[in-house]
Amino acid sequence: MDVDVEALPGCCVAGIRVVELLGSDAAELQHFFEQAPAYFIAVNGEPATPTEAREELQGYLPAGWRCSRMYWLGYRDAQDQLVAVVNIAADLLAAGVWHIGLLLVHTRLHGTGLARQLHADLESWAASKGAQWLRLTVVVGNTRAERFWPKLGYVPVRTREGITMGRQVNTVSIQVKAVAGGRMDEYLEKVGRDRPGTPS
Repeated sequence: MDVDVEALPGCCVAGIRVVELLGSDAAELQHFFEQAPAYFIAVNGEPATPTEAREELQGYLPAGWRCSRMYWLGYRDAQDQLVAVVNIAADLLAAGVWHIGLLLVHTRLHGTGLARQLHADLESWAASKGAQWLRLTVVVGNTRAERFWPKLGYVPVRTREGITMGRQVNTVSIQVKAVAGGRMDEYLEKVGRDRPGTPS
């Protein structure tokens, strides 16, 4: 199957190309996940399960949720090895809202600025495809994520408690960044579930 390369973000980092991960890439993605135990322990209370990658690539959304397109992106180095993966859903909950489900960089590249650059490329690409807001969920207690995302301009809009993820029950912070002229008040008007005090 031919993949429309124009449909994927570019990458400004020399030697890295972006590909779309498909079901046939599950074994490779699983191996990547297994090399990042700290992330999975922080958010799920356990390392990646044996079927983690396969289930993720199936792209299931919570009941009643819709998106126009789900992307699983792989970032490959010159040796064709995965150095980062991104999951992003276009038009989740409302048109113009793009939700980053995962941005995970290989541990050996932590602290290099790669994650920040990948995000900048991702933001520009999403804006060019109609994104007005980027949205994500940060698990309270995942200190690396709690430090990282606010530096990129994400603003907490509400907190949710009692969210079961893997073996643990988390409190999560829903965070949003306005892009391409989107305003936060407009976002909260469109995405009622993210307004503080509203029911789920």
